[in-house]
Amino acid sequence: MSKVILKAETRTDLGKGASRRLRRAGKIPAIVYGGDQPPQPIQLDVPPVLKVLEFEETYSSILPLEIDGQREQVILRDLQRHPAKPVILHMDFQRVVAGEKLRVNVPLHFIGEDEAVGVKAGGTLTHHLMDVEVECLPKDLPEYIEVDVRQCQVGDTIHLSDLHLPPGVVLVAFLGTEEMSEEERNAIDQAVCSIQPPGGAAAAAEEAAEEGGETP
Repeated sequence: MSKVILKAETRTDLGKGASRRLRRAGKIPAIVYGGDQPPQPIQLDVPPVLKVLEFEETYSSILPLEIDGQREQVILRDLQRHPAKPVILHMDFQRVVAGEKLRVNVPLHFIGEDEAVGVKAGGTLTHHLMDVEVECLPKDLPEYIEVDVRQCQVGDTIHLSDLHLPPGVVLVAFLGTEEMSEEERNAIDQAVCSIQPPGGAAAAAEEAAEEGGETP
């Protein structure tokens, strides 16, 4: 995705009624917060926002945001959608400060799913996680993290601790675990993906359905 610059204006008419009027006028109410500045209510035009939201990296990358002609670096922290209509209700942006670490959920890209040894042997690749929360400086923030499954065999599982992270990037799940025992650390080492034996995934689902249908 090319770095499309979102343009916004300061929003002075606040409240639920004002937000409804904005949305009827083709605008999206939003707020920018963080850094050493107070929270700033803003409004954005709908079409450019919808265009930017088509790209996966929008949700985990640093975005240029121009407010009343002044450009800032932000990340998208929250996006509220109408439960029944294709309408964006509100957006939250956090200012990015160069020397301050960020915590961001970064998507996982699985490499070689069809080429995996276990898949070729008839197994089924199951995704347990689709993204992970990382902590890093803004300059080190990756758009995604690759998970290479080509050598995975039937019965293999890739855990968080198996991920290859870029320099300067750490998993939030493992922060503060230095003093933990190996057993405690293993307990939070979530499975990222695994290859189930032929029929294994279907059998597990069937068993779960049967257990759910049993009466005490």
